[in-house]
Amino acid sequence: MSHATPSPIAVRVQDLTVERGKRTVLRGLTLEIPRGSITGLLGPSGCGKTTLLRSIVGTQVVKSGRVTVLGAAAGSSDLRWRVGYVTQSPSIYPDISVRDNVAYYAALYGRDRADVGSALTAVGLDDQADQLGDRLSGGQQTRASLACALVGKPELLVLDEPTVGLDPVLRVELWQRFGELAAAGTTLLVSSHVMDEAEHCDQLLLMRDGELLAQLSPDELRERTDEHNLEAAFLTLITRGARA
Repeated sequence: MSHATPSPIAVRVQDLTVERGKRTVLRGLTLEIPRGSITGLLGPSGCGKTTLLRSIVGTQVVKSGRVTVLGAAAGSSDLRWRVGYVTQSPSIYPDISVRDNVAYYAALYGRDRADVGSALTAVGLDDQADQLGDRLSGGQQTRASLACALVGKPELLVLDEPTVGLDPVLRVELWQRFGELAAAGTTLLVSSHVMDEAEHCDQLLLMRDGELLAQLSPDELRERTDEHNLEAAFLTLITRGARA
């Protein structure tokens, strides 16, 4: 029996529109995210990044359009164990240890004790493994939440501004880990409003006011705008869009 070759596209979004009340939050977005890559979702706060992420993981009510994730409709039960999602708010239990938090998620995913240790090591929390969740700093809570997602070994990892509040050293360490995950075949979608993080991404989705301005690599962004600095390049792209 032959097995179909997995599509090289992990996520396909087609003409996605989302409304909240009378406000249109996303306007006809169409994009693709390749497997085994790091895609950066960048744009100012309030531009619709979190709404797009929620649409991809299947927790957002959409008005129209289609979102396909790993070959299935977003939110399908088949995807529950294949997609990891780390929100901006830490998603750990405050009254149990970091290790027990990760072990709980490991049990849900059917992983074993060794996977718990690997996830803790991956985010640099070995020394804090016995700390209660509410004793951790904000940055440590973020890393603990990431460990809870990593222990399931998801094919797609969706991260909503995971480096907010982290010191520069931790940010660098976290992006190194993201690179290792992508090299091992995991697809990562990482939102940020910090343009210097775009440098770590294979491709960028640049958003403003609920619309997708461009989907391209950091080098392509520089080439298109004749700007070496990525933040300046993004601002140039926005200015051109406003003129158009």
